[in-house]
Amino acid sequence: MKNELFTIGPITVYGYGLMIAIGIVAAYMTAEYRAKKLNLKYQLIISLTMWCLVGGILGAKILYYLTEIKEIINNPKILLDVSDGFVVYGGIIGGILAGFLFCKKEKLTFLKYFDLVMPSIALAQGFGRIGCFLAGCCYGVETKCPIGVVFHNSLHAPNGIPLIPTQVISSALNFLHFLVLIILAKYVKKDGMIAGFYLIFYSVGRFVIEFFRGDLIRGSVGILSTSQFISIFIFLIGCGIVVVRLRTGKTNKEEIPTN
Repeated sequence: MKNELFTIGPITVYGYGLMIAIGIVAAYMTAEYRAKKLNLKYQLIISLTMWCLVGGILGAKILYYLTEIKEIINNPKILLDVSDGFVVYGGIIGGILAGFLFCKKEKLTFLKYFDLVMPSIALAQGFGRIGCFLAGCCYGVETKCPIGVVFHNSLHAPNGIPLIPTQVISSALNFLHFLVLIILAKYVKKDGMIAGFYLIFYSVGRFVIEFFRGDLIRGSVGILSTSQFISIFIFLIGCGIVVVRLRTGKTNKEEIPTN
């Protein structure tokens, strides 16, 4: 609940940025570790991480612009603010697309690396939501429940009002998501299914948590928030991947790593 953690000279370390950085490093390290165990080309994980990171940032920004198109038309200066305004689903879609292009470029089996990376994405999201909590963004609705948290100096959340800590709940769910996917990966042997399960679990969790979000400025589609609307399609895509791979998917086979 304090975004400015400390200052060293002219440099200020912000909680949100620090948590994002920790999440990226954690995602990279877990993906590389698992790639070694699975005999995949772990030497390429750092490059894959960078491609997905850039694609994720671009995707998150583009989707934000699309959800704010009316405001941008009225005030084009919004486009100049590159440090604020990102949509998680855009980041997921952009990161997956970038990963696909990287795998195609390196002649890798995309579904194997899709399965490899997605648990790490859940882990990174867990740290990212802690950053949201420190910054006060992605806050919940007002509540009288004992779990309510009160912000005092937030630039995003209403100050002095007990709010449902949706950021903390989301963080816990993402860490749980990571553990569930890692466990499933030990038993699921068909390429693409772990990624499919990620899409299913994340979309369901996001759809539910949206009912408790208080930052309604993010837009809506009918009675649903924009994220809930997107969640429906992500859920269907995830189900489609799992069903198709169950019926036709080939069993995972180890790749021979290159030195």
